[in-house]
Amino acid sequence: MDQSIETMSAIPARMCEAWNRGDAAGFYADFAADAELVEFEGTIQKGRDTLVAFQQPAFDTMLKGSSLVDSDVPFARVVAPGAGVVHHRFGVLMPGAPAPARLMQLLAVVWQNSRWEVATLQNARVVPLAALPALESIT
Repeated sequence: MDQSIETMSAIPARMCEAWNRGDAAGFYADFAADAELVEFEGTIQKGRDTLVAFQQPAFDTMLKGSSLVDSDVPFARVVAPGAGVVHHRFGVLMPGAPAPARLMQLLAVVWQNSRWEVATLQNARVVPLAALPALESIT
């Protein structure tokens, strides 16, 4: 592999392919062994093995048959030698749902072990500004 922006930008596509197979190990294959994941509500999980162990049961139950759709990388860039960021937007389509929920991720990637590895990923929902008052009322 090389340290190009194109190479780091390809990580989300591999993650989507693995999600659509229900494959947690594949989903986290590009993550560093000590990677961190920040969930939507702020929970932080640490370690690729922990992430896989948490995700696979979800793929086998509540996420079974779900798919990631409309994947797009609006930007990726090297911010320092051996360090980069990737912004990923996509939809999660649950079985029987009329439309996907829109999400985004910010991946901090590092060049190590002769490849780009995800050091940290933060998940977030894409929420229209018009929906913010409703969200504020429930927090």
